[in-house]
Amino acid sequence: MHFHHSPGIWQDHPELVAGVICAVGITPHPVVRSRCEPFNAVVASRLAGAAEGEFPEIQAWRRAFSKMGLKPTQYRCAAESLLRRFRKEGALPSIHPLIDLCNAVSMAFAIPVAVFDIAGITGGLEVRHAAGTEDYLSFSGETEQPDRGEVIFADEAGRAHARRWTNRQSGSSAIRSDTSAVLLVAEALHDSAGADIQKLTAVLAGEIKAIWQVEPRSMILGQSRRRFDA
Repeated sequence: MHFHHSPGIWQDHPELVAGVICAVGITPHPVVRSRCEPFNAVVASRLAGAAEGEFPEIQAWRRAFSKMGLKPTQYRCAAESLLRRFRKEGALPSIHPLIDLCNAVSMAFAIPVAVFDIAGITGGLEVRHAAGTEDYLSFSGETEQPDRGEVIFADEAGRAHARRWTNRQSGSSAIRSDTSAVLLVAEALHDSAGADIQKLTAVLAGEIKAIWQVEPRSMILGQSRRRFDA
């Protein structure tokens, strides 16, 4: 199992910084509500001062979506979608302890965090431009084909595990009750992305270690280091 971005992605987005975490031994049993509360408090404080669309982290993703030819208020990065829902509803529904934790951390940092069940991925996972022949399984069970040139997370079997980069993940590698091995990917494009991704990755890896009593492996990816091998 490995993860990387294609040369084309680095060429189009040289400011990109990514944090990658791999962990084995995840279970659906821990209760993480109390551990999410400090992150949710950070979110509430930030949203009290400005709407999510004004955050520099979100503005950077909006610029990236515009660069990809997408209307940024129609297709939002996952972090913006979470923040928007939290602002309107005051909370997020509980899905799985790992998802709940990652959502809380993602909102606190305003940085999208993708969470994949490694069992649903064939070979490596690459962020690249779609050929237009890949299969994407939606959470409703429908199979779609990404548009040619669209940025996707693709495995070696030609499955797309996320569409429009950080917009929408696939049901093929969604976290389930029997998930054990996971790959987490946080990506940022704003000016302080390097420091923020470093902190987010350390915080999230530390939480996983404390909650599940496992030893995650993590790495920061950028122009000088572009590939993570699990």
